[in-house]
Amino acid sequence: MQNHNSKFKSDLKTRCYRFSLALIAFIDSLPNQRSCWIIADQLLRSGMSIGANLVEATSSGSKLEFKRFHEIALKSANETKYWLGLLRDSGKADKDRVNKLLAEVTEISNMLAAGILKLKGKTNF
Repeated sequence: MQNHNSKFKSDLKTRCYRFSLALIAFIDSLPNQRSCWIIADQLLRSGMSIGANLVEATSSGSKLEFKRFHEIALKSANETKYWLGLLRDSGKADKDRVNKLLAEVTEISNMLAAGILKLKGKTNF
């Protein structure tokens, strides 16, 4: 069981890392407009914060701190969905590309939420 759990954590970190790389490429393709700069800054911060908080969690001093970093990562994932939705719905970005990023961050978000529920001992979901 421990081996499966550590593989899950590794896969999640890898997905977050790849998501961050995809986000960088996406942001670099946005129009050179003031509104896009502001949204892109927020999107970059929130999107890259997901994986960064998971990395921080690995050096946590307690289970409570570990859980807190995962909760912060989940909040960042949800914020990332908001910024991506704004770019898509404003017509500032390619809808297909945004939808792919949204699908990935939604899966990451679901994985984080399931992990947090497990950490809280609420596995009946």
